[in-house]
Amino acid sequence: MSVQQRTSEGGEALEVWIDQDLCTGDGICAQYAPEVFELDIDGLAYVRGPGGELLQDRGAVTPVPLPLVTDVVDSARECPGECIHVRRVSDRTELYGPGAG
Repeated sequence: MSVQQRTSEGGEALEVWIDQDLCTGDGICAQYAPEVFELDIDGLAYVRGPGGELLQDRGAVTPVPLPLVTDVVDSARECPGECIHVRRVSDRTELYGPGAG
């Protein structure tokens, strides 16, 4: 596990994905973490890959870089469409987003 993929709390790697079927296109995620989220020409948000490339497949998953954990979590909490899912890589447990327990 790279240092860039660890969370600040538990030291576990996190990943994030967006459910484009629920995305409202508000762009709050891209305001909080433009290195991780981007609105595409269809008006919906998508994640960026580790190299910064836009992952245009619906439901594409990307690692959450350590310096951006707070911004990504805030994006999930503030998203009006409740479409951002942040989960642990190890067991795929959703920690933030609509499926968080």
